[in-house]
Amino acid sequence: MAPKSEPLMSLRAVRQLRRIRAFYAAGVLLWGAAAAWSGWAHPGSRQMLVCLLLLAVFTGLLTTTSLLLFRLRTTRSHEPRHVAPRRAVTPRHA
Repeated sequence: MAPKSEPLMSLRAVRQLRRIRAFYAAGVLLWGAAAAWSGWAHPGSRQMLVCLLLLAVFTGLLTTTSLLLFRLRTTRSHEPRHVAPRRAVTPRHA
């Protein structure tokens, strides 16, 4: 069994989570606007309820992804960052 101090996700997975978080944020905006429009045009209709349901789903996904990224950021903050060693500068002789 792996120790808990090992990083659980690679940098590629973190980048993927950031991309999908942007997608979920766009979904929240889209379904929020659709729910507002259908609620104004046809309050209490099935279309409005479906928009609200999808808004709740995308909000939950966005919240989950954001919390996961926040936890990954805080668990990795204590780890030292990789810094390349400095090269010694030698003068050129012509």
